Amino acid sequence: MLRVIDIKEGTTVDGPGLRTSIYFSGCNHKCEGCHNPESWDINAGNETSIEDLIKVIDYNNFDVTFSGGDPFFQAEGVTELAREIKKNNRNIWCFTGYKWEAVVNNQRFRPLLETIDVLVDSPFILAQRDISLLFRGSANQRIIDVPESLKKGEIVLYKF
Repeated sequence: MLRVIDIKEGTTVDGPGLRTSIYFSGCNHKCEGCHNPESWDINAGNETSIEDLIKVIDYNNFDVTFSGGDPFFQAEGVTELAREIKKNNRNIWCFTGYKWEAVVNNQRFRPLLETIDVLVDSPFILAQRDISLLFRGSANQRIIDVPESLKKGEIVLYKF
């Protein structure tokens, strides 16, 4: 079971194209100006089974975005969900307040990272907020092509 705050079906703000965005509970970054501070509490939202999440994803037939909170807060369960999503060759974007360098070298986080196509990393910084940026809230955040970065052993930014 995963703790989920919300599911947005057919959204275009969390990655390219129409997407099913899942907002997970739990976050310890507590960024000033966060647009989902209710998601910080791991007990917020509802317990939702992976099977029920897959039903919503399959019904919509869109690619998927993980957000929150921070999906890495529930890394093991979100990894299991991601593996099920990948069985249907869906693209997965993930937003995290962690920097790439912290995620790629963390044994608990690495399995989830390996299921993701694009990672939007780094905490939201209110002083660097820029509403003109595509798919990110502040200028310090990076949109990373995960498979290419893992293959090359260095960050490769996603190209639109």
